[in-house]
Amino acid sequence: MSATFEVYEDRSGKYRWRLVHANGNIIADSGEGYATKQKAKQGVESVKENAPGADVVDVDS
Repeated sequence: MSATFEVYEDRSGKYRWRLVHANGNIIADSGEGYATKQKAKQGVESVKENAPGADVVDVDS
C-alpha cells in the first residue's frame, strides 16, 4: 500500500487518526479528537467504508 492509517494520542489525551503516504506526507486526518482509541479506529473504518469512490466536487467561493 502507498498509505497507512495511524491512530495516536495527542497532547491533550485525545485519540486521532491520520492517513500517511509512504513518502511521509499526511494525506488526511481526523480533524477532531476522540475520547477513546476504539472511537478513533471506528472513524478510520467509517472513512474506509464510506468514501472509497467519493466524487471530487469543485466548490466556488
